[in-house]
Amino acid sequence: MSDEPTELRIGRLSGQFVVTWWEDGKRRRYRLEAQSRTAAEAEGLAVYQRETAKDRGTTIGTLWEMYRQEKQGRRVATAMKFEWKAMEPHFGNLEATALSIDACRRYTAARRKAGKHDGTIWTELGHLRTVLIWAANRRLIPYAPGVERPQKPAPKERWLTHEEVRKLLDVPKAPHVQLAILLMLATAGRVSAILELTWERVDFDAGIINLRSSETGPRKGRAIVPMNAGLRAALSQAEGAAMTDYVIEWAGEPVKRLRTGFNKAVKDAGLNGVSPHVLRHTAAVHLAAAGVPMARISQYLGHSSIAVTERVYARFAPDHLREEAEILDFTRPVRSAS
Repeated sequence: MSDEPTELRIGRLSGQFVVTWWEDGKRRRYRLEAQSRTAAEAEGLAVYQRETAKDRGTTIGTLWEMYRQEKQGRRVATAMKFEWKAMEPHFGNLEATALSIDACRRYTAARRKAGKHDGTIWTELGHLRTVLIWAANRRLIPYAPGVERPQKPAPKERWLTHEEVRKLLDVPKAPHVQLAILLMLATAGRVSAILELTWERVDFDAGIINLRSSETGPRKGRAIVPMNAGLRAALSQAEGAAMTDYVIEWAGEPVKRLRTGFNKAVKDAGLNGVSPHVLRHTAAVHLAAAGVPMARISQYLGHSSIAVTERVYARFAPDHLREEAEILDFTRPVRSAS
């Protein structure tokens, strides 16, 4: 049985929305509380998932796949497909409510033994936590058991100086790699947002780039930002040769992964410890070092809260804690009260 039936229907009965589907030759119909069709569609799917979960069971494997199917089309669904290869042997057949802290700790130990970084483990177990909360909210399980994760690693300190950026831009590379690097530096966008960027969201007249793929799609770390002169020139040239709707393309196809070309450019530039995310970090550090207010940097990065920006980037500002340091200069003569 698929996670979402092709014959799931939303209709009305006595003025109230209902959801209907056929199962084993029998019609199943449930009244809904929703007052609009959009809300009814969401509630109807939740009702279907809750009722059919009784037949499919509530193992973590079942719930994981149900959640992933609901998020189809989003990058998280693809990421969770690959994550499950490592997680399935540990959690696949385990009843959701039987999950224990010890099970989480054993998983963490096994992944560390396999050479995985705590940041990776933190993300994987975070997705498990999200699935369990999602299932509890839809009443697929009575409650969401706690998930223990390793401490989230501190943000990497690596960023590029002006000289290093110039080296990276100057080494020979494929045009799509060069354009992607320029976009990541100029927009402070994540590599996923850059690879998903389409030409319809590049507005040359207004001079802005919208990194948000949709109003309801991924918004984490995605903003609407102006394009600078250098990026405008590069985008104008690329648009003239475009063969697809995607800004980053190669051989007439959208680029799904940038790893090989990007890593080669980094190596040829003689740089170490540089990932695509380092370019986003680089952009933010240079904004802070130039004295740009944290609130504006937060908007540029698409952060949900200025507190996130301040925690990571405030220390790069030229006047950060300067006044406090002056107060603590005890070598200065003490002014006597007049």
